[in-house]
Amino acid sequence: MRKSLTLAATAVAAALTLSACGGSDASTSVDTLDPANPVTLTVGASPMPHAQVLAFVADNLAADAGLELDIKEFDDYITPNIALDDGSLDANYYQHLPYFESQVQSQGYDFEHGAGVHVEPYAVFSEKHDDVTAVGEGARVAITNDPSNQARALTLLEEAGLLKDIDADASVLALTDEQNPKGLDFVENQPELLVNDLSDPTVDLAILNGNYILAAGLSTDDALLVESVENNPYANFLAWKTGNKDARIDKLEELLHSPEVKAFIEETWPNGDVTAAF
Repeated sequence: MRKSLTLAATAVAAALTLSACGGSDASTSVDTLDPANPVTLTVGASPMPHAQVLAFVADNLAADAGLELDIKEFDDYITPNIALDDGSLDANYYQHLPYFESQVQSQGYDFEHGAGVHVEPYAVFSEKHDDVTAVGEGARVAITNDPSNQARALTLLEEAGLLKDIDADASVLALTDEQNPKGLDFVENQPELLVNDLSDPTVDLAILNGNYILAAGLSTDDALLVESVENNPYANFLAWKTGNKDARIDKLEELLHSPEVKAFIEETWPNGDVTAAF
């Protein structure tokens, strides 16, 4: 009932070429759903936890609703929006509002989105320190190069007392000496590569995205700092091209916010590594 295809970050160039050539169009508007004749919706997602949540929907809820999910897995944050824009996907499920808005603004995408489904809290890990208070002057910090998540990471360090006066537009390049009193040395990297920086002996702290924490087999139980999920603005949601929302997307949006999905999230990640946002 579901299929998966893993696309690594190196597929970005191929996807760009496909987009430039016009690509294929996965969208076929559907007005109604019939369980006797299920129709397919092609959805892109990060492998963990998004594809896991979609797989639960596919295996337990979708057929009775007349829906079949074709789940495409992506290892990076760039390609799923490219694929959505060029019509290779009907929808994607992996991003939060600040990232979505930054992509729409910078890339010119004409997308819409649904309500938040879950939050994966950001967390700070270290193989050198057991407590954040042990972080000294000039400590080296591995951080995402994604602007929408960089401010999020800096805010987490502010909450721990390592930085001061961080605002929503903060970036490592714009930090002043007053904001960075310990003179932390930030090393930017692609979010999917930050787990590798954690084992770098020169790195004191690595700030990781929730889905890559899961993919690496880590747990926020072992983190030095964990982002609060209460009133968290970084809930991940379903997104689609403007004008392409039909009965299939409506139904998946409904199923993603069902009691069954909430129970699945709570049972699968009882420590809060993934927390339902509804």
